[in-house]
Amino acid sequence: MSPLQIRKMTYAALYLAIAMVLPFVTGQIPEIGNMLCPMHIPALLCGFMCGWPWGIAVGFIAPLLRSVIFGMPAMFPGAAAMAFELAVYGGMAGVLYRVLPRKKWTLWLALVLSMIAGRVVWGIARLVLAGLSGSSFSWALFIAGAVTNAIPGIILHLILIPVLVLVMERAGLSLNKPAGGQRANR
Repeated sequence: MSPLQIRKMTYAALYLAIAMVLPFVTGQIPEIGNMLCPMHIPALLCGFMCGWPWGIAVGFIAPLLRSVIFGMPAMFPGAAAMAFELAVYGGMAGVLYRVLPRKKWTLWLALVLSMIAGRVVWGIARLVLAGLSGSSFSWALFIAGAVTNAIPGIILHLILIPVLVLVMERAGLSLNKPAGGQRANR
């Protein structure tokens, strides 16, 4: 295994650990703690910093592992649907940030598209899981879960993620380099 792969694995383990702990921090804000979508942050950061394979892995494992260890989110349907959502978050962030043109808006475009795709996949997963369990999942439940209840988290992610990515890039911590070399200065 190359030193770069070992670094990526180490960073991914760190992001996974953050995904385990961060919900305890945001849970201290009872009114909006869950609405901040704390496990989404490390999945997105892992995709941006380590690349799509690690982003998918951390995103998929985080909610399932947290459900097994701490019982939250509930495994079915919550953690099961979140696993697919966060895998898409991490994967899309990694792929899009690597392949999009090197412009100032690239980071935000990759983030927004990743968030939209992840929420659509979450809705599909919830629909499939509801069908398997014999329950229903309506359009109103999708809008409430993917948009309305997540507005504080969406705002937090749109502000926090770009700042963290840019700071980590400037510190030389990004391992998701484009094939052509270094990322242009922003």
